[in-house]
Amino acid sequence: MSFLGLLVFWQATVMYWQPEMLPSPYVISLRIWQETINGSLLANLLATLQRVGLSFVLAMALGVPLGLWMAYSRRADLLLDGIVTVFMNIPALVVIILCFLWLGLNELATVAAVVINKIPVIVVTLREGGKAIDFKLMAVAKAFNISRWRTLLKVYLPQLYPYLLAATRSGLALVWKIVLVAELMGCSDGVGFQLGIYFQYFDIGGILAYTFAFVGIVLLLDGCVIRRWENAVMRWRL
Repeated sequence: MSFLGLLVFWQATVMYWQPEMLPSPYVISLRIWQETINGSLLANLLATLQRVGLSFVLAMALGVPLGLWMAYSRRADLLLDGIVTVFMNIPALVVIILCFLWLGLNELATVAAVVINKIPVIVVTLREGGKAIDFKLMAVAKAFNISRWRTLLKVYLPQLYPYLLAATRSGLALVWKIVLVAELMGCSDGVGFQLGIYFQYFDIGGILAYTFAFVGIVLLLDGCVIRRWENAVMRWRL
C-alpha cells in the first residue's frame, strides 16, 4: 500500500507541476513495455542477473566457511581480522578499477570485483553468528544421544539461520549495486551499461525504466524466494 501511495503521489505531482526532469509513472511503464517488446530490456536484465547470481554464489561459498573458521579459531581470527577490515573499507570503485586493470575488461574481472567487495561483509556477519552459537544446547543434544546430523539440522543451524539470512539479504542488495557500477565502467551489456548510455543522452525515462524493472525483479526474488526460505527455517520462533 505504501508503494502504491508513492506512485499516486508521484503521478499527481507530475500532473500538477509538470517537471521536465521527472517523467510520470505512466510514461515509465510505457517505456518499460517498449524496451521489453524490442528485446533490449530482457537481454540486459539477463546479462546482469547472470553476473549477480554467479557473484553472489561465489561470495557466499567463500565467505560463509571463512567467517565460521574465524569464529571458532582464535588464530585465524587474529590472522585475518585486519585483512578483512582493510577490504571492508576499500571503496568498491577502487576494487573494480584495479580488477579491470589487472584482469582486463572481461567477465572474470567483473565477477572478481564483486566477489572481493562482498566477501568481507559475509565473513563479519557469519563470524558473529558463529560466536553467538550456544554450545550448551549442543552439549544437551549430545547427552541425549542425538545424532550429529540431527544436531546440526535441529540445534546448530537454527541458531545460525538469522545470520545467514542477514548475509543473504545484504549480499543481494550490495552485489547488484556493485555489478551495475562494474557494467557501467567495463562491460558491453547489462543494466549498468545501458544506464550509462541513457546518462550520456540525458534520457531520464530510460534510466528510470531500467531501474524500476530491475528493482521489481529484486523485490520478486526477495518475496518469492528469500522470504519463503525465512518463513520455513524460522518457523520454530513462532
